[in-house]
Amino acid sequence: MSERTLTLLGSTGSIGTQAVDVLRAHPDRFRVLALSAGGRDLDLLARQAVELQVEQVAVAREDPAAEADLRAALEQAARTAGRAGYRPEVLTGSRAGTTVAGNGADVVLNGITGSIGLRPTLAALAAGSTLALANKESLIVGGALVTGAAATGQIVPVDSEHSALAQCLRAGRREEVRRLVLTASGGPFRGRTRAQLQDVTPAQALAHPTWDMGQVVTTNSATLVNKGLEVIEAHLLFDVPFDDISVVVHPQSVVHSMVEFVDGSTLAQASPPTMHIPIALGLSWPDRLPDVAPACDWTTASTWEFLPLDDEAFPAVRLAVQVGRAGGTFPAVYNAANEVCVAAFHRGEIAFPDIVDTVARVVEEHDGNPSAGSSVDLSVDGVLAADAWARDAATAVITTAAPPERT
Repeated sequence: MSERTLTLLGSTGSIGTQAVDVLRAHPDRFRVLALSAGGRDLDLLARQAVELQVEQVAVAREDPAAEADLRAALEQAARTAGRAGYRPEVLTGSRAGTTVAGNGADVVLNGITGSIGLRPTLAALAAGSTLALANKESLIVGGALVTGAAATGQIVPVDSEHSALAQCLRAGRREEVRRLVLTASGGPFRGRTRAQLQDVTPAQALAHPTWDMGQVVTTNSATLVNKGLEVIEAHLLFDVPFDDISVVVHPQSVVHSMVEFVDGSTLAQASPPTMHIPIALGLSWPDRLPDVAPACDWTTASTWEFLPLDDEAFPAVRLAVQVGRAGGTFPAVYNAANEVCVAAFHRGEIAFPDIVDTVARVVEEHDGNPSAGSSVDLSVDGVLAADAWARDAATAVITTAAPPERT
């Protein structure tokens, strides 16, 4: 594989820092053109920029001091590293990440969390870059807007489940596929009843048994909203009907997903739980980088469990399939309302089961309600308007139990 140029979006987050690990281990394979981040950890961003010697550094901060703060952090990091002459281009503001996403790099890794990743996703596709997509929300809220902008094979999934599916799908033709099987760890509350979930705390929700992720994604794994989003993502990525996508609970998180073929065979992708493998594959697809992570130890006895999903205690997947079938801006509403509810749960304003219950109320309010905005407008503005309405509606349910009217 020849050297590829790379732009890394969300470089200081969980996906971004692990991507830097991969780049550090394979310095001859990639040349990083740009980094972007939200701006909460300028020191880390600056150290990454200096180490990788990137040409552009972007932060999403809008405040007047953003550029000066970033330049100061870069100068300090450069002096510490003995590279005092390092002077990259600096970009700030809400569109800074979108600008660098469209810089024409061979690969753009979108590791941003949330629907704010939509514009950068579209910018990368428009520039002709291969999009290594960890920001599932941009695909889910954008739907056909994103898939219609992508050439065949231009989007490479980085979520471990969808990376697994992409690998397994190499083994057969599309017409030979019977169904996709997404695995779910079950999160920290696997086996609990709905009543037993009422009093769980934010700290307990963040204690994931196998994965180390940010607050939103970890909470989504606990509610199984993350798996609901992944079902929609699988439908969009692989053009497989919802009826042919299943979810099974696999607590060990070693089998990352499976593809069942029409002859009765099932192919599974297995590896110890690490994001380094799907990240590396997203950067190098369709090639593999050597020695990214240890493989399974087949000399040690182990047991893998596969259990049915409890839709009563964890209704998020069932609701996601409902909004996925509805299409239009419904997935954007589901995602946005959930982000508001997760934040409210961590502030102690709602109980754990209220997260998905509130999302369901907002989705229901969106259905055929003129005040909720168009449910079929898949322009960027239409999607973001539905996103904004859903955030207001979820806030209203939480605070007044009455979704607001659009003005």
